[in-house]
Amino acid sequence: MSDSIYDDVIRTESEGRQTERLEMTVGIYESAESERDHDFRTETNTHQPLQRSGSDCVKTRSFRAAPVCLVLLCVLLLTAVIVLCVYIHTKSTKITNLTEERQQLLNMITNLTEERDQLLNKDITLTNESDGVTKNNYQTNERGQFNQERNEQWKMFNEMDGCIYQSSFYYMSSEEKSWSESRRYCTERGADLIIINNKEKEKLVKKMSGSTGVWMGLTDSDVEGRWTWVDGSTLTSGSWKLAEPNGYEKENCAVLYPSGLYDYPCENAFKCICVKNI
Repeated sequence: MSDSIYDDVIRTESEGRQTERLEMTVGIYESAESERDHDFRTETNTHQPLQRSGSDCVKTRSFRAAPVCLVLLCVLLLTAVIVLCVYIHTKSTKITNLTEERQQLLNMITNLTEERDQLLNKDITLTNESDGVTKNNYQTNERGQFNQERNEQWKMFNEMDGCIYQSSFYYMSSEEKSWSESRRYCTERGADLIIINNKEKEKLVKKMSGSTGVWMGLTDSDVEGRWTWVDGSTLTSGSWKLAEPNGYEKENCAVLYPSGLYDYPCENAFKCICVKNI
């Protein structure tokens, strides 16, 4: 009976120990489960705040990126405006410089034009003065030449027995010469043999020569029968003596007598009448 009791006690103790072990095992398992649940919740809670933190970071980054982009855009716009202003200012400066240079060139052209006009005026003035001096000199020389010629004419008038008729001086040679020598005598004194183209001159010559025959400036030496004066004009009418001219080829020069014109050989010697314009 004591052994049974002992066995029962041992069994009871053994069952109690098993129960304690089981309770301890359950407790450990429950404790482990609770720790896992706690860790899981902790991890879950930790992840959720991390997710919220990431979203908030993205939002914060997005919120921060927007002003940065706006600032960059403003900087770019400001840079573009500055560059544009610098470009416009540069162009404006160039335009201003070109305008000033053009104005300077215009002023230079104006000044050169004025200087040219002044030089032209001076040149005209000097030319006028030179022309005036030249004209005065020319007039002085002309006056001197005229005085000289007048003196020579008066000297000639005094030395020669002549007369003035219609602004011409008529005089008769003192020596008898051939027709060609008589003409040379006249031309050497600035005169020529007389040309009779009207009755007044014919009367004047007859009065000067008297009864002496004098050479006229009339000949047909170039063309037989064509009587021409020394100035090249042709005799159209004249006071030929009856049956004159009759010498044909032998008598080619004209002599004036009181009775009229005669043709004579040009080698014959007669006095002549010279005429000089005054």
